[in-house]
Amino acid sequence: MSFIPFHRPSIGEEEIIEVVATLRSGWLTTGPRTAQFENEFRQYVAAHHALAVNSCTAGLHLALAALKIGPGDEVITTPLTFCATVNAILQVGAIPVLCDVGSDGNIDPESIADRITERSRAIIPVHVGGLPCKMDAIWSLARRHHLSVVEDAAHAVGSYYRGEPIGAGSPQRGFESDVVAYSFYATKNLTTGEGGMVTTHDQPLLESMRSLCLHGISKDAWNRYGDHGNWFYEVRAQGFKYNLSDILSAIGIHQLRRQEEFIKVRTQYANLYHRTLADIPELELPPESSTCRHSWHLYIVRLNLGRLTIDRDEFIRALRQRNIGASVHFIPIPLHPYFAPYANLACNQCPRALELYPRMVSLPLYPAMSEEQVEYVANAVKDIICTARKTKTIAATNAVRQPRTAKLPLGISEAVP
Repeated sequence: MSFIPFHRPSIGEEEIIEVVATLRSGWLTTGPRTAQFENEFRQYVAAHHALAVNSCTAGLHLALAALKIGPGDEVITTPLTFCATVNAILQVGAIPVLCDVGSDGNIDPESIADRITERSRAIIPVHVGGLPCKMDAIWSLARRHHLSVVEDAAHAVGSYYRGEPIGAGSPQRGFESDVVAYSFYATKNLTTGEGGMVTTHDQPLLESMRSLCLHGISKDAWNRYGDHGNWFYEVRAQGFKYNLSDILSAIGIHQLRRQEEFIKVRTQYANLYHRTLADIPELELPPESSTCRHSWHLYIVRLNLGRLTIDRDEFIRALRQRNIGASVHFIPIPLHPYFAPYANLACNQCPRALELYPRMVSLPLYPAMSEEQVEYVANAVKDIICTARKTKTIAATNAVRQPRTAKLPLGISEAVP
């Protein structure tokens, strides 16, 4: 089997043709294709408004800035996320508060409840791997304590919570988030190479984000028409440069139209992994929920290290020796030196996240894989674990049979457990 990378994007002829047409149109930056992409994405996630941005990180920062969250405010999030989530909090001058995770790896609403203070302003739940968080509980806490909710849905394009797309909220319960931010990075279910989207149900909040997205000017660059022609604009706030170009939007339009096809294949491959890897006590399969549709952005297995003679690094190396790429999602925020001043605080301790981290491995899962490749990866995982299990059994048997007076290798204690 030739090398199976951790990820490979699925780019079709439609995307290529649309990009070429964009280049020939003469309109390369934010323009009509971006407007089209925003409209189609808004409909896909059942949101009232959508704004295309150049990354999910930009979207998170934009949302917090538009919500006027700043110095002295606390923003609650999970330690099991990419650093971008916490960086966005710091970029507006706010204080990140880390809550522990539940058994599903997502932020635990009970931990959120314990860490809300009078300085709390917002919650950023992260839908890790495409599995939605327990949003009803999070929305309920937010409403009770008058907090904003900004969902980090970098992994959750196409995920559903209680029958509604992530981004729609929960209309039947009267709950919704202030902003939902999505990623279209190269490895995501929907990719534009670099890019993202923010959605909201709040028109004034949309207008604030739209202005801040492009230097704080009153109108965007392709719609500055009126009595003055197209030269006049007003800067009304200190803004950023977060807009998405028409070139990238051209890719996104067709990636979006293929999302249901992509998710169908991802689900099929996840089920294949399930069938092959079930009933292995040394391995825990990714958690699911009967109330959600998992978009299967990631397939994260958990090693039961107490049953194995190898650790996570050795497991990943063994996969690499079999021409399989793997990754880890994520290195918890407390383990990064830059975030130590926050993570070391007693109020930010997250023992469950730190216990889970050494056990997590993300296996390849994407539509560009073949079914044969998925089966090869699954069987390789099974083989590696069985080999480690057998080695442990042999070692334990030899230890029992070995005389207590036998000479032990240098560095091995003679103490008998």
